[in-house]
Amino acid sequence: MAVFQDVWQTALVTLLSLAVLFLLTKLMGTKQVSQMTMFDYVVGITIGSIAAELATELEKPAKPLTALILYGVAAFVISVLTNKFLRFRSTVTGKPLVLLDNGVIYRENLKRARLDLNEFLTFCRMSGYFDLSQLQTAVLEHNGSVSFLPREPHRPATPSDLNLNPRQSLMQIPFIMDGALLPANIRRAGKEDAWVHRTLLKEGYRSEADVLLAIWDGRETLTVFPMEPPAGQRPEP
Repeated sequence: MAVFQDVWQTALVTLLSLAVLFLLTKLMGTKQVSQMTMFDYVVGITIGSIAAELATELEKPAKPLTALILYGVAAFVISVLTNKFLRFRSTVTGKPLVLLDNGVIYRENLKRARLDLNEFLTFCRMSGYFDLSQLQTAVLEHNGSVSFLPREPHRPATPSDLNLNPRQSLMQIPFIMDGALLPANIRRAGKEDAWVHRTLLKEGYRSEADVLLAIWDGRETLTVFPMEPPAGQRPEP
């Protein structure tokens, strides 16, 4: 009986820790689940460790729960301060470092960033720059990524370079996902369910149940992906 009680209590505390973690993540913002600063990384690891302890602390769960909430609130307060005060922001999040500029690699900045030349060259290759002479500037951002500014002859051509005026692309909106209509998206786009069904019939689909994904291009085109691939087009396992 005691074993079942411990299992039930552990499950309950685990669900509580998950709920608290979710609320704290919402409080701290989506930055915690995207590119993190060094401070975000430290806070994320610490909160995760405390949450694991909370899930197994059956006798006194209030202590790790209190610590979990305090860390989340502290992270929220620091994010507010970094938004308001520039000096505090640079102290907490750090400043970008110029690693290369106009043909010069700054060795001192590489040392400050704890990067060696092999790591720097790896960053360059991962971004498609195998020839350093194509680069004007390389900057290490405060979140650990490296941004590159290519020299003008080596950057991709844009329509303005070619004196072209292409029509502006619009954000695509899903109308069907997993065989179900998304009425809110259809209404927001100024369309009707009947228009979607007519378009599906033209494409050879009987209903939305035959569609895995259908995306509207912002004008009059609906790109449709079938629920099942046509016969003879299944990928090899």
